[in-house]
Amino acid sequence: MVSRRTRRAVVSMVAGALFALGVVAPGPAAAPLPRVAQADGDVSPVPTEPRPPQLPADFQGTGRYIVRDLGIDVPFTWQGRDGNSQMVAGGPEHPIWFTNLIYENTLYTLTYKWPNIPLFPPRECSKIPGFFNRQIFNDKLKTSRFVGPEILQGDKDRHVDHWRVGVVGGSTVPGEFFRFPLALGDIYVDQRDPTRWWQVLQFGLQNLFDPELDEWFTMDSFDHRPGQVTLPDRCPPPTS
Repeated sequence: MVSRRTRRAVVSMVAGALFALGVVAPGPAAAPLPRVAQADGDVSPVPTEPRPPQLPADFQGTGRYIVRDLGIDVPFTWQGRDGNSQMVAGGPEHPIWFTNLIYENTLYTLTYKWPNIPLFPPRECSKIPGFFNRQIFNDKLKTSRFVGPEILQGDKDRHVDHWRVGVVGGSTVPGEFFRFPLALGDIYVDQRDPTRWWQVLQFGLQNLFDPELDEWFTMDSFDHRPGQVTLPDRCPPPTS
């Protein structure tokens, strides 16, 4: 049986590495775009895919973090400054409260509250081993697969492009080889600006605290103004 310490390390590593977005490993490279033959024999290119999602260096966003099977719907903020970024879901007065950060080339995840997780002793802030920053994150996002244009319906309908990123363990060779899914992320960004994020669904092992292994965050606002990013006192210093 895997020890609690080992399980916690695995959960933290996956959670931090995915940065709550289901993005770690690149997906398959996009196939070359087809070309359309015209009636007169000319060949014209099919319209190219839109640009994939990218995380800006400076931004402020507010919205909701949702875990439907637990009945959780709490405030959510996501902010970036100078390439560092921080997500915060819930708070002391809510049933959940956690933060994930990319901070000075380091990934962190810290859970303060979660159903059936004891408050005491307080959980450690997990510093994910290795070097990681916004550039690496955006390079991974470039491997996203385009699903198609959609409209997110709500108080205000938003025209978005839907992208998908998967993380699979095991063989990367096509054919009958052992492999298993680790995570899946569906990302919805503004059709006119792929650096403006409106919704994310993530599913996978990074969500082991949730019985259904899935969670949403949906944004009400997303502006390109520098936000506030604060490393909690409980977290160790970043990677040098």
